[in-house]
Amino acid sequence: MINRTRYLTQSVAKILIWIGALSTIAMMILILFQILREGLPVLHLGFFLDSPKNMGREGGIFTTIVGTVALTAVAIIVGAPLGVGTAIFLREYTRESKTSRVIRFGTDCLAGVPSIIFGLFGFVFFVIRLNMGWSILSGGLTLAAMILPTVISTAEESIKTIPSSYREVSYSLGGTRWQTITRVVLPSALPGIFTGILLSIGRSIGETAAIILTAGSSLVMPTSLFSPSRTMSVHFYILAREGISMKMAYGTGAALILLVLMVNIIAQWLINRYIRHRT
Repeated sequence: MINRTRYLTQSVAKILIWIGALSTIAMMILILFQILREGLPVLHLGFFLDSPKNMGREGGIFTTIVGTVALTAVAIIVGAPLGVGTAIFLREYTRESKTSRVIRFGTDCLAGVPSIIFGLFGFVFFVIRLNMGWSILSGGLTLAAMILPTVISTAEESIKTIPSSYREVSYSLGGTRWQTITRVVLPSALPGIFTGILLSIGRSIGETAAIILTAGSSLVMPTSLFSPSRTMSVHFYILAREGISMKMAYGTGAALILLVLMVNIIAQWLINRYIRHRT
């Protein structure tokens, strides 16, 4: 009787897990099919190389591509070192203490803050208080604050998986703590850290609310970090929300999906090449 109940419980759990997994895959396929079916016919070389015209009804998305790349670059350049540095501090320079618990608690709280709140903070602090205005720099710094929890948690977990024996061997050979971290720990943890950065890139590319409040929605080609800009996700939102052109909105959505897919493929190729090189 006990074995029969255990077998039944296991079978039900397995079925529910499969249903959950297949439902997730089906939802993803449905979304991709809808966007790509409507958007792929719009895509052509001129769509990527032309600037938007007539509020986005005509032309292409070149300026939005530039804005997306610029904002994401600023976010990663600022957020990745801060996040990885915090993870190194938590795992290598402190033991479990009140300070480390406070930092982890703050990171968990930061991860649960809605993006619109980050946008409001960026608007008040960067745009108004620091007088940066609606600009790529304001938007990039706001995105950097948003991706910090992701970078910190993934980097910390990746560093945590490195065996203590690696560190002990380094110390026994006369290596300092910093040499051990930079030459032993970080190279071994790099694939996991890179995965966290990749997730952060995806969130930065797809963010909308925080960008509108900090980087603006200008269709003019940005000329510096202090220029306002519109990202592809914001462009997609405005075209669809305002009913300007659903055709161009679907085209922008399809281009956005392809951009994220291309980033993931290149990143996975780099990670696999790095792993093969180390082994």
